[in-house]
Amino acid sequence: MNDPSSWHKIAESIAEINFPASGVTLITVAGKTITVGRDKEKLFACAHKCPHAGGVLADGYIDALGNIVCPLHRYRFNPFNGRNTSGEGYYLKTFLVEEREDGLYVNIPGL
Repeated sequence: MNDPSSWHKIAESIAEINFPASGVTLITVAGKTITVGRDKEKLFACAHKCPHAGGVLADGYIDALGNIVCPLHRYRFNPFNGRNTSGEGYYLKTFLVEEREDGLYVNIPGL
């Protein structure tokens, strides 16, 4: 179900988001903090903490394969589908991102 009320504008454009060299940053949307990142030109959004030990993912980085890497224990996640790619069995909550004519939007159901 794609509830229109679950889409939230996070920026006017990609250029408005100040991505550090790591490729990931924190954004607060309607009182909820999420991680927003960019791997090459693809944008993603996910939970702001690692599901394993709560490491702040924006303190991590994007590896050469496009995985987001937690800064605490180096657990790796596909930021588009949430799968744990380093084999520990955890799942990262991810959110859809859309670039529209009037800005960037993220879909956070239930917010």
